[in-house]
Amino acid sequence: MATKTLPMFPQTAKIALADTQLRRNPSKPTTTIRTKRANAVAELPDWEALRAAGSAIKTKVMRNLDEYLLQLEAAVQHAGGHVHWARDAAEANTLLTTLVQATGADKVVKVKSMVTDEIHANDALAQAGIQAIETDLAELIIQLAHEKSSHILVPAIHKNRSEIRDLFLRTIARGQQLTDEPKQLAAAARTYLREQFLTAQVAISGANFAIAETGTICVLESEGNGRMCLTLPKTLITVMGIEKILPIFQDFEVFLQLLPRSSTGERMNPYTSLWTGVTPGDGPQEFHLILVDNGRTNVLASETGRQALHCIRCSACLNICPVYERTGGHAYSSVYPGPIGAILTPQLIGVEHAKSLPYASTLCGACYEVCPVKINIPEVLLHLRGEITAHASPLNPETLAMHQLAQTFATPQRYERAQKLAQRGQRLFMHNGVIDHLPGMLAGWTTARDLAPLPQQSFRDWWREHKAKEQA
Repeated sequence: MATKTLPMFPQTAKIALADTQLRRNPSKPTTTIRTKRANAVAELPDWEALRAAGSAIKTKVMRNLDEYLLQLEAAVQHAGGHVHWARDAAEANTLLTTLVQATGADKVVKVKSMVTDEIHANDALAQAGIQAIETDLAELIIQLAHEKSSHILVPAIHKNRSEIRDLFLRTIARGQQLTDEPKQLAAAARTYLREQFLTAQVAISGANFAIAETGTICVLESEGNGRMCLTLPKTLITVMGIEKILPIFQDFEVFLQLLPRSSTGERMNPYTSLWTGVTPGDGPQEFHLILVDNGRTNVLASETGRQALHCIRCSACLNICPVYERTGGHAYSSVYPGPIGAILTPQLIGVEHAKSLPYASTLCGACYEVCPVKINIPEVLLHLRGEITAHASPLNPETLAMHQLAQTFATPQRYERAQKLAQRGQRLFMHNGVIDHLPGMLAGWTTARDLAPLPQQSFRDWWREHKAKEQA
C-alpha cells in the first residue's frame, strides 16, 4: 500500500491560525498541565538522575531490540498468551480484524491507544462490520465528532465544554437535559459507556510498556475506563509498537515516576493496569499481543534518529512548544503532533512524504529540556533537515540558492563584489534604518523580524584603510 504524502505544514498551519476558537481552546489546558508538571518535577531532588536512567534504559533497549522482542514473545506465550507480528499497518489490521471475527463479535471496546490510531484500526474494523467504541472520554468525543486527535494526552483539547455538550446532545444524550458542567458531561458519557462495557466480548488496548523478562503488559490511564476494558471482556487484544519494551520488571521504578509527572503533573498515575498472559477465572481468558513495526525498524537504522523511539508519549514537548500552542495538533496532519511528531512521523513514513514536518518546530530546545527520557529533539530536527536537503532535486530553489552562495563565497573577490552589490541594493528594502521587507521567497524572513542593514564600510575595507594609515 502506497504511503500517503502529508500536506505541507505552512499551509495547514495557516488554516489553523485563522480559526480563533481553535487557537484559544488549547491555551488554558496546556498552560495548566505545564504548571502542574513543573511543580511535580520540582518535588524530586533526583529528577535529572531519573531522566538519565530512563534514557539509558531506552538506549539499551534500542541496541538489543531483537533479543528483547524474542524474550517478550517467549514470556507471553509461557503465560498463556498468543503473539503475532505485523510488518506494517495493513498486516496489523488484517490480524486484528481476523482475531475479532474469530470470536463472533461485531463490537469491541477500546482503551486509548496511539498505535491503533496510527494504523487506522477503527476504519479497518468498520470495513469488516465491526464497531470499535472508544472508552477514553476525550477519544470518545473525537470519535462522536468524526474528527482526529489534536494532542497526545488530551485528544479533544481543541474543543470547549459548550462544543462537547452540543455534541453529546446530538449523539449519546439525545432528549436529555444537559448543561456544559464537566460533572454532567462525564455522567452522560459514563451512562453510555457502562452499557458498552457490560455487553462487549472483546477489548482492544495499546501498551505503555511491556516487560521482556516476564511478558507483563502495562497501561497507564486516568479515568478507569481502561481498567473496565482490561477486566470485563472475554478476549483482550493488545496492539503495541515494538519499541515499547523494558528489559526487567524493576525498570517500572524509573518510568512510573517519570511518566505521571511529565504527562499529567501527578505524583502517581491514577490507574496503572498490569497483566501477564491469562489467569484462569480472572479477567480475559484469551489474550493476543500484536507487535507492530510499521516503519520503526527504519527509524532504528538511524543512529541519530532512533532516539525518537525512546518516546513514552507523555506530551510534555507539546505543552511547552509555542508552535503547537498556536497552530494546534491538526496542523501536523499526523496522529503524533508537536515536536515529537515533527521527528517521529517523517521517519515512520519516510521524510519524502513529510518534508515540511522537520521545519514545524523551532530549535529553542525547550522540548529537550522537558523530555523525561532526554530525547534531543533539536538534534534530530537538524538531522532530518539535512536528510531532506541532501535528497533535494538540483532544481530545488533552496538547493540552487545554496549552490549560488557557495560560488559567491568561493573567492574573496566574488565575496567583496557581492557585498558591494548588496550595500547598494538594500536601499530598496530599508525603512527607518532597518530592512523591514524582502522580495519573493525571502519575504518570510521579514514577516516577524527586521534585519540590520549591511554597514557602508565592510571590515575588509576598514582593515585596508587602517593598514594604509599605519604605513603612511
